[in-house]
Amino acid sequence: TWKNVLFIGFISMVGPSTPVLAMLGVDVVLPCHLEPAADETKSTVEWSRSDLSPRFVHLRRDVVDLPKKQHLSYAGRTHLSSSRLKHGDLSLRLSNVKLSDEGKYSCIVPGKTSTEVHLLVGEWSEEALTSLSLYHGGVVLCCESAGWYPEPELLWLDSEGKLLSAGPPRTLRGPDGLYSVSSRVTVETRPSNTFSCRVQQSNISQSRTAQFSFEGESSLVSVRLKRGEHANSTKKGPDPRPVLQLRTFSL
Repeated sequence: TWKNVLFIGFISMVGPSTPVLAMLGVDVVLPCHLEPAADETKSTVEWSRSDLSPRFVHLRRDVVDLPKKQHLSYAGRTHLSSSRLKHGDLSLRLSNVKLSDEGKYSCIVPGKTSTEVHLLVGEWSEEALTSLSLYHGGVVLCCESAGWYPEPELLWLDSEGKLLSAGPPRTLRGPDGLYSVSSRVTVETRPSNTFSCRVQQSNISQSRTAQFSFEGESSLVSVRLKRGEHANSTKKGPDPRPVLQLRTFSL
């Protein structure tokens, strides 16, 4: 989905109408192009952020990129395609995305037109960690997940998907800027009881679920760990398809 931000004469600059989402450590393209297409290889092209000093993320002038003008945090990580500029495509490729890259970017051809692109950065945990402890007449279930951005939420659900009363989770932010969240809830150990801990971040469409199931009269509890992920995820690393793990404890 695209939006026209500024229209001058017969030229308009077009950017995305919704934020661009990138996972931590991947490469991302910030879209920006002219309509109608025009050769901009000889034009000055600026990508900037108003909250930075210097403000330039990437600057091209007189057919030359000027890395000495850009903010140091973007050094060696930005690229404008000369072949695409010939067709009015001013999109910026940003490599190895960092948490600090999140923000609003301006794509500008000085004296002609401009548009704005909002970049969101996300990261999620590979799994939820669980444990349990006994007390007279019940069990304390614990759930923890680390390595999230933005800050996730943690929910406890019963077998019908209804929220359990567990109090606010404990959330910490580490020196790497990523969040960890943990919570515990006390439940009764009736046969066939099932409880779930769900850690989720709606902005990046990611979730992790750990399911506790109490098995009949055998005093066994199984814990199933499931991952729920966005279908269009671009995160690097292991195969991101949903997985299911099973562990069994004797009470």
